[in-house]
Amino acid sequence: MLKPAPKATPAPTPTPPRTDMISRKLGLALALALASSTALADPTPAKKALIDKLIQLQQQAIADSLTNSVLQGPLPQLMQAGRAALQQVPADKREATAKAMEADVKKFVEENSVYLKDKISKAVPNTATALYDERFSEDELRQVVAWAESPLSKKFGMASLELQKAVAGKVLEEAGPTLDSRLKALQASLAKHLGLPAQGSAAPKAPASGTKK
Repeated sequence: MLKPAPKATPAPTPTPPRTDMISRKLGLALALALASSTALADPTPAKKALIDKLIQLQQQAIADSLTNSVLQGPLPQLMQAGRAALQQVPADKREATAKAMEADVKKFVEENSVYLKDKISKAVPNTATALYDERFSEDELRQVVAWAESPLSKKFGMASLELQKAVAGKVLEEAGPTLDSRLKALQASLAKHLGLPAQGSAAPKAPASGTKK
């Protein structure tokens, strides 16, 4: 006789996690996160006043500097490529084309300067507040503001700008011819790779129509 098959033991039903414990843990984590962010985002009124003052002193300069950096960064490479391509334009149209290109670049800078300065000016306060609150104590901020408002600071800032211009002028005067010749050599090398006539060389003439016998 066949023995009856043993009854299968039902698998134990998994116990679901206690939702009340999960809720408590999530609530505690959220409370700690909020408390931490609040502590970082809320400096004391005296410290906040110093930060606001420092931002007021810096905001315009930051907007001008960043705008110039962002816009001027890609322009030299773009203009260099434009000058190289300009050599392929017929000689009688080259001057007018160059002026049109310069006008487009000037228009681009003018239009986007306003746009970028507005974006940067709006981004500075919140970003600077968090950074200065984290990095500087109230006493340090007081010293920085005192220096930034002093006539000596303004005089030093103007001297720094003059120094940059003077150094740039001296370097360009001494290194300009060398860099210019090296740039022309680079342009000639790139033109060779592209199968284009080198700058200053005559373009190959098209063969005359008809065939000679």
